[in-house]
Amino acid sequence: MFVLGYQNGAVLHINNPAGSNPSPRVRVRVPVVPLRALYAHRGVTEKKPSNVVRNKPKRKICTADELHYVAVPNSDWRLALWRYLPSPAAPQRNHPLLLLSGIGTNAIGYDLSPEYSFARYMSGQGFDTWILEVRGAGLSAHRVEFGEDSMITSANAKSTGGTTLSRESQSKSQLMETVMQSSQRLSGLLNEGEDPDAPQFFDLQERLSTSLEDFQKQLDLIVKNDWDFDHYLEEDVPAVMEYIRTLSKPKDGKLLAVGHSMGGILLYAMLSHCGFEGKDSGFASVTTLASSLDYRPSNSLLRLLLPLSDPIQALNVPVIPLGTFLAAIHPFASRPPYVLSWLKLLISAPDMMHPELFEKLIFSNFGNIPTKLISQLTAVFQEGGLCDRSGTFFYKDHIGKTNVPVLALAADQDLICPTEAVYGTILDTIFT
Repeated sequence: MFVLGYQNGAVLHINNPAGSNPSPRVRVRVPVVPLRALYAHRGVTEKKPSNVVRNKPKRKICTADELHYVAVPNSDWRLALWRYLPSPAAPQRNHPLLLLSGIGTNAIGYDLSPEYSFARYMSGQGFDTWILEVRGAGLSAHRVEFGEDSMITSANAKSTGGTTLSRESQSKSQLMETVMQSSQRLSGLLNEGEDPDAPQFFDLQERLSTSLEDFQKQLDLIVKNDWDFDHYLEEDVPAVMEYIRTLSKPKDGKLLAVGHSMGGILLYAMLSHCGFEGKDSGFASVTTLASSLDYRPSNSLLRLLLPLSDPIQALNVPVIPLGTFLAAIHPFASRPPYVLSWLKLLISAPDMMHPELFEKLIFSNFGNIPTKLISQLTAVFQEGGLCDRSGTFFYKDHIGKTNVPVLALAADQDLICPTEAVYGTILDTIFT
């Protein structure tokens, strides 16, 4: 069963048993819960149960009750899982909840502050809540620690050869030089119009410098260990689901899942694959937020970035430093004369977030995006929609075969994934 939801509260229920001829059954209106109400807060539980002794202590940035690391089979990746323990005062739930974030983001978007935390709200409602940080995001780590360039070079020299290694190193140096030059020019512009002794200006410079340092540390890793959407789909999410099942022990072995943007696309792709193969997906139900497998029916502003895809690949640019870019342009979007203020609309609708929370989101939630991942995701604007890396399996063709209940949410002011894009995945698919 698919349920398509909107900001204004109208929903369309569609029953779609596998193999049947679906048709609309009933239209209803439901009360809309404001997003601010969803971000309620319960007290933080600092007590750690004995079953996480094998996991590393929580890092300072992690605000969850527990931080887990999950080994990905046949790789050197350890994925970070933020866990929020269910409130003992809430009703006991039958299934744990997995939260998946969008492209180039980490767990902070689901737990922005104690008062505005979807993760804590759900744990306060009794759900054993987990946020996954896929490889390369947030606190997820590789066997070769960030910054250990000598170890990375040694490990890859055996398999790539000197020529490839030299080309990748050159590409990395050129990209880093470009980013640093842009940063210096930005600092010069800011110095001309601001008092460098002002606390606000100093804080901005410090955060921008930190973003650049983090980018430089991760660049060595990304150049040697690039990945695409299929790696998330076939390796990261299944490994984490098995881990959560082992610890949470749901009676039927199933999980609930919420995915935002690319996180929702991952859930669609999993349901599509399992529906095609006749396999159990492992989900009791799925909710997607601003997600689509086919953006062609919409006027998504992502279309403006499509012309950049081929040049980026031709120049052998390994990664797009989204977090560094957003940190660099933030002063021009949020301060007079607001020359780039329109870019803020790509992240949040007007007046939806407090300025301080928005700033924290900009400086804390975004990271780097491998160009190989971007290249695969551009298929959402091509005939047939998103497909696997081989270009032979189109997820949209088989999403209607799932028997897992899906709630698809779309917002009428979303410039990245407009409501028409969500229609392109759900309604058009079901009626064909």
